[in-house]
Amino acid sequence: MSSLLLDSAALQRTFARMAHEIAEANPDVGSLVLVGIQRGGVPVARRLAFELGQVFGRPVPCGTLDVTFYRDDLNQRTAPTVNPTEIPGDIQGKTVVLVDDVFFTGRTIRAAMDALHEFGRPSRVQLAVVIDRGHRQLPIRPDVVGKEVATLLSQSVQVRCSQGGVDDGVFLRDTATLSSAPSVS
Repeated sequence: MSSLLLDSAALQRTFARMAHEIAEANPDVGSLVLVGIQRGGVPVARRLAFELGQVFGRPVPCGTLDVTFYRDDLNQRTAPTVNPTEIPGDIQGKTVVLVDDVFFTGRTIRAAMDALHEFGRPSRVQLAVVIDRGHRQLPIRPDVVGKEVATLLSQSVQVRCSQGGVDDGVFLRDTATLSSAPSVS
């Protein structure tokens, strides 16, 4: 069973608000870089970069980061899929905003911070997520949150985010009713 948490219009408003929060906390656009965590964070980072470009009147660099080999559960996965990492320029001394779709235990973000340091030492690292669903296992907290949603461990949250925005939305699913679909969290 699936329920709609945010429709396309509400998700667009959420992106606009998140972009304004990021801009307010980081007025120096020249030292700002967005990095989307593969896979779900990449389209979110691109949308936020677009929104920030509107706020600042100039493009904001946006890249991607794969954290597969930095995860602490790598030995529990069979044949992990590795996605491209593309860091837009030198991040040394910059403010890097890590972007993900859903914040859950904090383990993906820990892996992302480890992976990010392979590319330089940013002056600050911030975290922006569309959904914070709770269930922390590590002492990590997002700086910018689109929406907090209390979930059960038997549920998953999916953020659909495309360039056109046609079928965008945030959905809550009961994983017990999903047959073979992978959990998105």
